[in-house]
Amino acid sequence: MNNTARKGGVGAAQIILGLSIAILVIVVAVPVLLIFVNAFWVDGALNVKDVIRIIREKDTYQALVNSLIIAAGTTTGSTIVGTFFAWLVTRTDLPYKRFMKAMFLVPFMLPSFIGALAWKMLLSPRAGFINRFWMGTLGFEEPLFNIYSYAGIVLVEIMYLFPFVFIQVCGALERMDPTLEESARISGAGLFTITRKITIPLALPSILSGALLIMLYSMAHFGTVAVLGIENGIFNIPTLIYQRIHQSAGSFASIRTGTVLASILVMAAALIIWLQGKALSRGRYQIIAGKSFRPMELKLRALRLPLLILCLVYIAFTIVLPTVVIFLVGGLKTYGLPFTWENLSLDNYKFILFDYQVTRDAIWNSLSLGLGAALITMFAGVMISYVIVKMKVRGKGVLEFLGMLPFSVPGSVIALGVILAWSGRYGPNLYNTVWIILVAYIARYMAFSLKANSAALEQVHDSLVEAARACGASMWQALKDIVLPLVRPGMLAAFFLIFLPSLRELTVSIMLYSPTTRTIGVAIYTLNEDGETVRSAALAGIALFLIITGQTLINRFAKGRSA
Repeated sequence: MNNTARKGGVGAAQIILGLSIAILVIVVAVPVLLIFVNAFWVDGALNVKDVIRIIREKDTYQALVNSLIIAAGTTTGSTIVGTFFAWLVTRTDLPYKRFMKAMFLVPFMLPSFIGALAWKMLLSPRAGFINRFWMGTLGFEEPLFNIYSYAGIVLVEIMYLFPFVFIQVCGALERMDPTLEESARISGAGLFTITRKITIPLALPSILSGALLIMLYSMAHFGTVAVLGIENGIFNIPTLIYQRIHQSAGSFASIRTGTVLASILVMAAALIIWLQGKALSRGRYQIIAGKSFRPMELKLRALRLPLLILCLVYIAFTIVLPTVVIFLVGGLKTYGLPFTWENLSLDNYKFILFDYQVTRDAIWNSLSLGLGAALITMFAGVMISYVIVKMKVRGKGVLEFLGMLPFSVPGSVIALGVILAWSGRYGPNLYNTVWIILVAYIARYMAFSLKANSAALEQVHDSLVEAARACGASMWQALKDIVLPLVRPGMLAAFFLIFLPSLRELTVSIMLYSPTTRTIGVAIYTLNEDGETVRSAALAGIALFLIITGQTLINRFAKGRSA
């Protein structure tokens, strides 16, 4: 940290460091390590033969192939869509750009499995509303589109994952020095020539970074494939892990298969992150100038109106339509009835909120787990971030690695590691309790807290703590009276960054829930699987309302802080 901290606060520093390492080792490192131990070691000896046998099994091999097919299609499509819309809203004279940019970020906060549920209601081959209209009203013999397919899964994932590329590319294009583009334009180059030969190559590192992040998320996604793929026998790695463990009630063979598959996910994630680092390091061109400038705005001319219509249609088709369908189906008396006033009511929402014990418990579990995980992770994140940012003590590099590890590890891996660590074999048995889900949430979202709190602590100058220590304050007093009040905005940001995702979380919860510990995501999924479509949609509508309301409050708070 600083000289004062080194002289008088070494004891406090070592206590905070030790406690921080202990939290991350117990919550993060041990579960992930147990994945590899159970996958590659049997009776204390390395056993690669069984690993190869499991991978060569027909179902396992097919799940690996499916994961690669879905990830490749999703990554390619999301990169094209995200880059195109980012270019439109940052570098052209497209009308209503601020509105468009805000709308293209909406899928980032919506649960993809709820979107998959909506598209299942719209495009299932025989019961989907669009396909029924296509065949029943227009007279076609075959459905317009079968959502239970690789193409259906990929298209839905593109709708909800393209913002990863969109955000990264928007940032790069907004900061890019327009000198090269202006020179090309003066030399007579056209709009598309400038974009293809100058703009896109300069933004390529950001494009690749976002694309690799999408690939990482797509390979680890459970919800979309579970809703749309299992119906047609399409499994990826997370859904196969879930099926094996739940069908066999957690037998040793299923756990072993799960750990092998989880190890593959971890290694794939590590490779993707390494490639991302390579892409960013090779692409460090000087595209940001030292002087102030405004990016060059390319004139769309005759394409201005058609591209505006394209954006509006995309927003209506991918955001508005599925969201409206969820709320409308949640109001139907019986699934399949037409959307008329006679068939719509609020009875399903009332039943979900007040009468049905399963969904009442699920809502309470999600709210309490989200609140508990957010509070614990917020305070733990402040402590760990303080060590990383402010303290000059040995071993803090370990904290950075452990803290960011869950961000790069798929949720199904975290869940399986938590099962291995907290099922009584190595200590307390939390299996089939709400506490094991809480531990998994803390591990999964720790990186969010570290990011937000580290950014806030970077802005607190060391001289403030030095002045307090010089006036006789202890290390703890300086932290309590000076540092914590100054980083409160970062702590609040960390709280909401954890609380809102936990409300829509499915991948971790589906692996860990018991009949009494369902979360909102699990309840939506299980109701849909049990054929309770209207009740599943009603609960999904309530979840969307909570998420959108929470996100709106966060945005207003952020604007108020910056004003």
